[in-house]
Amino acid sequence: MEGTVEDEKTSMAEEELRNIAKAEHIQRQAHSQSPASNHGVQTVETHGGGGGNHKDSTTSVATAKEEPFKPEDMTLERAESLGYPTEKTVRSQSLSDGSSEATSAEDLEKGIVAPILVKHQLGAQDYEKSDVAPIMRRGHTPTPSYNSNWRISLPPAEIPKLPYKRERKIWRALRHNLLSVYKRLFTIVFVGNMIAFIAELALHRHSEPFGPPLGNVATAASANILAAILIRQEYVINALYAICCWTPLWMPLRFRRVVAKVYHFGGVHSGCATSATVWFILYTALVTKQQADGVFNQPAVIVITYLLLLLFILICIFAIPKFRIVSHNTFEAIHRFAGWIAVALFWVEILLVLHAQSEIAGSDSLGILVIKAPAFWFLLIITFFIVLPWLRLRKVAAFPEVLSNHAVRIHFKYMKIGPVLGIRISQNPLKEWHAFASIPAGDGSSFSLIVSDNGDWTKKQIMEPANSYWVRGIPITGVLRTAMVFKKVVFVTTGSGIGPVLSMVVSHPMPCRLLWSTPNPQQTYGDNILQAVANADPQALIINTRASGRPDIVALAYHLYLEANAEAVFCISNPHLTRKVVYGMESRGIPAYGPIWDS
Repeated sequence: MEGTVEDEKTSMAEEELRNIAKAEHIQRQAHSQSPASNHGVQTVETHGGGGGNHKDSTTSVATAKEEPFKPEDMTLERAESLGYPTEKTVRSQSLSDGSSEATSAEDLEKGIVAPILVKHQLGAQDYEKSDVAPIMRRGHTPTPSYNSNWRISLPPAEIPKLPYKRERKIWRALRHNLLSVYKRLFTIVFVGNMIAFIAELALHRHSEPFGPPLGNVATAASANILAAILIRQEYVINALYAICCWTPLWMPLRFRRVVAKVYHFGGVHSGCATSATVWFILYTALVTKQQADGVFNQPAVIVITYLLLLLFILICIFAIPKFRIVSHNTFEAIHRFAGWIAVALFWVEILLVLHAQSEIAGSDSLGILVIKAPAFWFLLIITFFIVLPWLRLRKVAAFPEVLSNHAVRIHFKYMKIGPVLGIRISQNPLKEWHAFASIPAGDGSSFSLIVSDNGDWTKKQIMEPANSYWVRGIPITGVLRTAMVFKKVVFVTTGSGIGPVLSMVVSHPMPCRLLWSTPNPQQTYGDNILQAVANADPQALIINTRASGRPDIVALAYHLYLEANAEAVFCISNPHLTRKVVYGMESRGIPAYGPIWDS
């Protein structure tokens, strides 16, 4: 009996909402057209509250040209234009009715509650979303703007309790923080160099002049610089990921989970760069001593050597994560311009030193010394790989699709792109570059990327969409490519992190579960993005944090991991949450991966 009464209330509310929407729409059209000139004339009855009934003879376009409209999608402007009660009218009505309940304009704008009219008609006190059927608005076809197989989810009412972390706290801190794969690689490279450093000093402790030959030290420094640059080259990075993804799925999980850590290659980069600086400190000391001892008189060499040392130290200091995060643009400028200047000065340094050696009695000619010097060939390769990406610098057309005032989707058609690849775009090639994951189109003819409001530059792209961008080099493989070495995974992401995830699941569909937590996903990113998420995982957890608050991402990730019987968890989010999820999983024995600051 109670169900029948509630059904009657809901039906009355539906009818009342439709009637008001129709009446308000018709009143706006009444000044521009007459009833006799329209087809499909119908009579609409509206029943005013409290007073008697009245009829308005109105006209409308046939319902065959209508499209769905959901009350829960109502915005403040749309509510006002259709005549729905707004904050002001509701508060007035609440005061007159003696009701203590008030709904803010912010809640109505964010879509947290349904239109006020439905709420009051149904008498719901804890209403979140209306069960009222979609209204058919006149003047449009009834074709939906999206397939209705995606849904905004609420966090599960009951989720499995997280198990206790494995091992003791001090060992967890050592294993997952101080001894992370990145730091292990850095340590291996740096310690290996220091062993060679000490051995070189020991072997030549009685040499005259003192210390190792300048050529040996210059070779060690240039070799480390070469390795640091090569490991960051697009071709090398793509090759590393390609080799990793050749790992067959029948291999033991213990092996595959180690292979998937390939994105920590940045440890090699920083280890080699730091080692090169240490070798160059020794080189500077030897050059200074030989100059003081009168072995050769080359003031220009001394000046250039100390300039080089200063540049190397600046590059290392601003590459420290804390400085890099505080001012990324400064880091990028110093890394690029100081690096270029250092390579140019290194060329001058090597040639001046070799020229000075060629003037010593009994030495080979300058040409022979250049050919015999390993540092010369290393510098030649270094220069080639620095110039290579800039040979592919070009300006390409862009087709922006503004999704909201928080996000824009930029489409490119200048090339086809493979799975899980990212590109760097810029509006000023010498100033700053920004990397984004690409989302291939269904037919593979184009691709797009999602830019969300995350700073001055990204905000400008949303508010002032550009029709062209600079690109350079080739697309670079991203972290999520390593998901291919697992049979089934869980993708956890927040905000615009959905871009890299879609880059993976659109170009390389695979068994997966997907958790996406973000404010107002439909209003911010649009129906097409949500539909792509549903296509990848029909049961995807799409959580609107404006409606349900921020969920426990670690607990939800563990819940999906168990539910899907997955092999690994991947997280794409801000650095803090990514570290939290990866640590939360790995400390419980679950393979987990996410971008690091130098991946």
